[in-house]
Amino acid sequence: MSDFARRPGWTRRDVLGLLGLGAVAATTFPEFASAAEPTFPKGAVIRTVLRDYAPGDLAGAATLFHEHLNFAEDFMPRWTRYAAETRAASGMAAPAGRGGAGGAGGGRAGGAPPAAPAGPFFMKDLDFMTEELTIAKSEGIGCLVDGGHPDMGRDFSVLRQLSAKSGMPIVAGGGFYTQPFYPKEIATMSEEQIAQALIKQAETDPIGVYGEIGSWDDITKDERKVFRAVGKAHLATNLSIFTHTGIPGKSALEQLDLLEDAGVKPNRIVIGHLGNLVDTNVQVQRAICKRGAFIGFDRQGGPGDAQQVPMVMALIEAGFADSLMFAADISSAAQMKRNGGQGYAKTLTVFVPKLKAAGASDEVLHGIMVDNPRRFLAFVPKKARKT
Repeated sequence: MSDFARRPGWTRRDVLGLLGLGAVAATTFPEFASAAEPTFPKGAVIRTVLRDYAPGDLAGAATLFHEHLNFAEDFMPRWTRYAAETRAASGMAAPAGRGGAGGAGGGRAGGAPPAAPAGPFFMKDLDFMTEELTIAKSEGIGCLVDGGHPDMGRDFSVLRQLSAKSGMPIVAGGGFYTQPFYPKEIATMSEEQIAQALIKQAETDPIGVYGEIGSWDDITKDERKVFRAVGKAHLATNLSIFTHTGIPGKSALEQLDLLEDAGVKPNRIVIGHLGNLVDTNVQVQRAICKRGAFIGFDRQGGPGDAQQVPMVMALIEAGFADSLMFAADISSAAQMKRNGGQGYAKTLTVFVPKLKAAGASDEVLHGIMVDNPRRFLAFVPKKARKT
């Protein structure tokens, strides 16, 4: 067994060494060594809740394209109930919890996750969340994308405070999640009305991407309407789009069809949660990559890694490293460092070393963790930023 496989987790220094970066002072970001800096359109920015960055400003650390930093306390209980009902209706076995040690998100590295701490909901505790982001920054994360939006109860003011207090650039998502969480008026709104609402959202709020835009395995009529509307909003704003697919990801190709049919170029799209679609031949994942879209492996750091690592390696070996995007979709207190979890950096400190042990090169890992997210998030605004 290799040293990479034996170690249960990695510190920032371990990971930076793993990527060929050497020892770096813990208070600064390293310059991740890359064969060549990607090119970006003139005027391209990565929009965060506090300010716009030139893509090159975020070249010194990893970016995670799908995490959760703020949503309402009742969101995950509602999500869990609906997921259980959906799986029961389809005859699927209910997996372990999304944020627990047995779930795709992973809790503590070994053993059951600890009970949620007493006191305020963890996402409303600014000091707690600031500490978690500060740790993630020290471990090599340079930017996080928050995949929430109003129908999850996301609060922009909280994201701004977290970014200011921790120094972590945060990209806020926009749009609508899935049918069970839509505002009631979505049912009666036209596709064009929804698109205009999304365009206005991008002009009013400092969102830097549309996402996570979701469906479950059987896409509903309203979800199709929302996907087409998001496509129209993209054409008016240039904001990229990342999606949520249900388990086992049957809706992935239809999601891509809907967005492409609306005029979105595939390189502006990430089809998410495709690590959940377990297939050693990665047929659906390959099909999406061949069409030019990104695919998201965004639930990592737990037992599911044993299935995801071979799939990622198969895609790398097939020449699709430039189409891969990683994150952990963190959503529970049990996943936080203070509570014994692996924290927001676990994609970098837990999953990346497993890929290195499996044979992924430093250059490939750099491209996936640093370059691909910037290529996806960078856009040329059609209107000046208001906030």
